[in-house]
Amino acid sequence: MRKHRSLIRRTATAVAAVATATLVLAACGSGDDANAGHGGHSYSAAPTDSASAAQGQHNAADVAFAKGMIPHHRQAVEMADLAPSRAESAEVKKLAEEIKKAQDPEIRTLSGWLTSWGEQVPAEGAADHSGHGAGGAGGMMTAGEMDQLGKSSGKAFDTAFMQLMIKHHEGAVAMARTEKTEGAFPEAKTMADAIISSQTAEIDRMNGLLG
Repeated sequence: MRKHRSLIRRTATAVAAVATATLVLAACGSGDDANAGHGGHSYSAAPTDSASAAQGQHNAADVAFAKGMIPHHRQAVEMADLAPSRAESAEVKKLAEEIKKAQDPEIRTLSGWLTSWGEQVPAEGAADHSGHGAGGAGGMMTAGEMDQLGKSSGKAFDTAFMQLMIKHHEGAVAMARTEKTEGAFPEAKTMADAIISSQTAEIDRMNGLLG
């Protein structure tokens, strides 16, 4: 009988110990779940962000930057395409080539961002000459200015090209500065930095060539 009671007591003690351990583990587990609910939220979001960075971490300013810069770049490339057959200055021809080489890939990148964000890529065409909806960002040539540039040649083309491109670049730099201040998408802000740096240098270069 005594052995039986002793066995019951030992069994009860073991059960109590297991129950206590279970409660402790449960408490620890709930603490971990709470951390996962806050810090862990970023972990669950991380695969989405890394798998498709362009779909996250962007805002309306990033969209406006991309939608405004695409037609802006397209027009710069169109202007640059005129230089090989119309410019007299080797420096102007070289500058035009560099502008096209830099801005063509950026157009593709900007278009890719918009597509991944579910936004419409600006259509090519006449709208490229009449301006764009990026907060009235300046520098875009009118259809008349583009037509006049296309009809000029020699030194007249060189002068007109640089004067118009300076204005064009100033508009792009202003757009890029807005993106740096108001945008959220890291890659767009990096592109904005590059635009500010390269196009400011080209403005200085053109002003030097104009004398």
